[in-house]
Amino acid sequence: MDVSQLPFNRLIGLELANPDSGFLVCLPDKLQYTNHLGTVHGSALLAVAEAGSGAFLSQHFTNETGVIPVVRKLEAKFRKPASGEVSARCEVASDELVRWSTEFASRGRVSASIPVEVIDGTGAVVLSATVEWFIVRDTPNLP
Repeated sequence: MDVSQLPFNRLIGLELANPDSGFLVCLPDKLQYTNHLGTVHGSALLAVAEAGSGAFLSQHFTNETGVIPVVRKLEAKFRKPASGEVSARCEVASDELVRWSTEFASRGRVSASIPVEVIDGTGAVVLSATVEWFIVRDTPNLP
């Protein structure tokens, strides 16, 4: 799934990051994302964190069909005022990825917590977050 094509993300102008950048998604440096202090608005940073975790998740469930992911919880800490383009990156240990796949295969559901960092145009970490996703296999409605 291309998270940049979700209606809300299209509305706000969220973009997929260049794959060589190490980031997943970004919001460009535009005045429309700023707050009363002239820095990037907190809700824009949260949107980048959530979308980044969704992009990460979709990369790791690409072989699955009928997957329904839903955000259950998002915890975030604002670290510094942000300026310029903001981008998200995620890293999850490979053994945790294996656990998700194994649990999903056996139970048809899994809870996955994805740590996210949002980086601004100066290279500073401006937000750290953990996004908890509930992922379930879609089951068709039976008559």
